[in-house]
Amino acid sequence: MATKEKTLEDAFYETLKDVFFAEKQSVRALGKAARNAQAPELKQMLEQHREESTNQVERLTQIFEILGKAPRGKTCEASQGLTAEMDEDLEDFGGTPAGDAVLIGSAQALEHYEIARYGTLKTWAGQLGLKDAADLLDQTLQEEKKADELLTKVAEQVANQQAASNEGGKSSGRK
Repeated sequence: MATKEKTLEDAFYETLKDVFFAEKQSVRALGKAARNAQAPELKQMLEQHREESTNQVERLTQIFEILGKAPRGKTCEASQGLTAEMDEDLEDFGGTPAGDAVLIGSAQALEHYEIARYGTLKTWAGQLGLKDAADLLDQTLQEEKKADELLTKVAEQVANQQAASNEGGKSSGRK
């Protein structure tokens, strides 16, 4: 009995299911992160991106419809690991001066994963002639890149400075 050879279309569909699961998980993680953020700028940015992520789930649903398939996810081990790491970081650093800086690092890890996945899916959609899907994926990809840039801005202008200024009399041996 011959095994069916896997195609780029198969890879696209499987990765779409993976990112659908990851994006839904991201919505929950961003809500938790926003609740735990100290800086108002970070809280607002995370809440805004949570709303965007909800819209991104809707876009993914549209792509499933383009494919003629029911929207469903498959467990994404990567996003589960990244959200578990965020939970651990919140437990270790939440409420401390470094809390927001660490939270931003965790959120950016999720964003970078999503940027990689959406970039891949957009490219594959283009190669498969799925122009509408590629356009939807590009829209999400641009939002993810913008969210990453905003996280960097909040880190550099607020969170990292706050964490560093609260080092007090601690000496790190660095100048």
